[in-house]
Amino acid sequence: MIRQATTLDLPDMARVTMAAKAHWGYSQAFLDACRDELSPKPADLGPGLVVWDEGGIRGVAHVIQDGDEAHLWLLFIHPDAMGRGIGKALFRWACDHARSQGATRLTLDADPYATEFYRRMGMTQTGEVPSATWPGRMLPLMALKL
Repeated sequence: MIRQATTLDLPDMARVTMAAKAHWGYSQAFLDACRDELSPKPADLGPGLVVWDEGGIRGVAHVIQDGDEAHLWLLFIHPDAMGRGIGKALFRWACDHARSQGATRLTLDADPYATEFYRRMGMTQTGEVPSATWPGRMLPLMALKL
C-alpha cells in the first residue's frame, strides 16, 4: 500500500533505491557516486514522498512540484518486488499527486534501463540531460502531459 514516508523510513528507502539501481549491473564506483543523490533526506519528507509498504518498504516515489510542471525525482522498486505492479501503482500515484498540485506535465530524467517502463506508462523521450553524478553520462529526458 502507498503511504507517506516518515523519518524512520529514510534508511529503508535508501536501501531500496540502491538495490534497485544495483539490479541493472552498475559498477560499485557508479553506485557509490549515485548514493547521495538517490537517498531521500529529511528535507524531502512531505506529501510528494511516498513508499510502498507491505510490512516492509518495497518501493519509493518522490515528486517535486514546480508550478505547472512536476518532476518525478525517484521511482524505485526493490528487485524482489519487481514485476508485481508496484511501479505502475507508484507511477499512477505520481501522476495523480502532480495533477492535484496543479501540474499539467510530468518530467523525469530516466535511467536508460527504465525508459521502456516509462514508455509503457505513456511518457515520451523529449531529449537528454546530463547526469548529476557521473560526468559525461547523458540520461533520457521523459515527459508526460497530465
